[in-house]
Amino acid sequence: MARIMIVDDSPTDVHVMTNALQGAGHEVLAANSAVDSVEIAKDKKPDLILMDVVFEGMSGFQATRKLAKDPQTQNIPIIIISSKGQETDRVWGLRQGAVEYLVKPVKPAQLVETVQSVLKVRSISQK
Repeated sequence: MARIMIVDDSPTDVHVMTNALQGAGHEVLAANSAVDSVEIAKDKKPDLILMDVVFEGMSGFQATRKLAKDPQTQNIPIIIISSKGQETDRVWGLRQGAVEYLVKPVKPAQLVETVQSVLKVRSISQK
């Protein structure tokens, strides 16, 4: 079981992702803004972060970059999940420090599979 933080301002998306992840045995934290996600990540140290992109103020891209560069959070893998589906968005997200980029709507099975894959790679790299 991993502790996963969902960063999304859509209650519907948070609900769907939470159900899928809890169904797979994971603990879920939620943040409804990119700004909050940075503080919660430092405090709660999730095993993985699912980051939306479009927020008021700080974007998910900015939060991903900030988390990826901070020594306290740089080892937490980030999967961006966004409705921004252009290839340039995906490339930009990965350049900011994300390890994967999924386009909404994400099927629950695809979400769980991607999360498990990233967590497996992370556990192997930490050995």
